Amino acid sequence: MRFGIVGDDSVATAVRAAGASVEPEPADADAVVAVGESALSAVALGAEWSCPVVPVDCAAPWSPKRHELESRLSAFVAGGGRVVDHPTLSVGEGSSARALFDAMLVTSEPAHISEYGVAHAETAVPFSTDPTDESRAAARWTPVDEFRADGVVVATPLGSSGYARAAGGAVVGPAAGLAVVPVSPYATQTNSWVLQPPVRLSVERDDAPVSLVADDEVVREIRPFESVVIDRDGSVPILVE
Repeated sequence: MRFGIVGDDSVATAVRAAGASVEPEPADADAVVAVGESALSAVALGAEWSCPVVPVDCAAPWSPKRHELESRLSAFVAGGGRVVDHPTLSVGEGSSARALFDAMLVTSEPAHISEYGVAHAETAVPFSTDPTDESRAAARWTPVDEFRADGVVVATPLGSSGYARAAGGAVVGPAAGLAVVPVSPYATQTNSWVLQPPVRLSVERDDAPVSLVADDEVVREIRPFESVVIDRDGSVPILVE
């Protein structure tokens, strides 16, 4: 079995110890080992690699630690493992911004809050179905909630065990939907949700500057009363036990 490597070439030792070979050409690799979240994001959102991905050292249940890599790859070489498709997101209609883990609206300045709205499409597109331009254009929105908070995060299944979980959200399975979670809400009791895409976030007050963030990268500032649609735009194949 031939593995490409992105992020840290030192894992080549574990690849060879597992009985596999290192393949530098993306087109010839059976799978790619992505070391760290940045490498995983680059592989998942880029066009260079199209083979399944083995994430390493991503501090998540679905990612083995570096010292576990040799045994994990040995199992794959022996014929074990399966491929699970995880969704990627488009962040904003007409925008080139994309996310593998999460997207959020958040106040741009510390110690400031704003009011946010969450809505979902009346006819959502399950993860098992590829969205079409027609289904996106026909979306009619049903309000879910409005709340005052530092922000609101929408996480993919891959990202649901990270920031969204720390904010109080659920960890969701690969086809379950998107975890939508208020960030530091200004209330003693708040809800979080698991929704099928697309999901619409909006800024409901002119209280403080708000930024749109995708995978920890600031995309742009969001105007008061502006909305942002977050939708599935593809998937990345993850090789798991």
